[in-house]
Amino acid sequence: MGLRFKTKNSLAHLLPQGTPTPLIPILVIIETISLLIQPVALAVRLTANIIAGHLLIHLIGSAVLVLSTISFSAVLLTSILLTLLTILEIAVAVIQAYVFTLLVSLYLHNNT
Repeated sequence: MGLRFKTKNSLAHLLPQGTPTPLIPILVIIETISLLIQPVALAVRLTANIIAGHLLIHLIGSAVLVLSTISFSAVLLTSILLTLLTILEIAVAVIQAYVFTLLVSLYLHNNT
């Protein structure tokens, strides 16, 4: 939207003041790639954090099922661990939502 309505301001972000003329094409390409990669990097970061937490919860949950035939105390201990991990995952989800919103806001602010 910034490129459409404020073309001059948007293009000014691609080059620092006082850029030597021979470097202008290279810097424009680098900055354009940087702008296009930002959403991808944000998505990869969010996906990796979500998958890591879910995988850990799944593995510990499977351990609870396997240990249920062996020992009640081991099941109790791993169940407590699973509960604490679930609470941690909820906290991580809140932090991830905050960071995602903050980064999207910053990216959009830079492009308008």
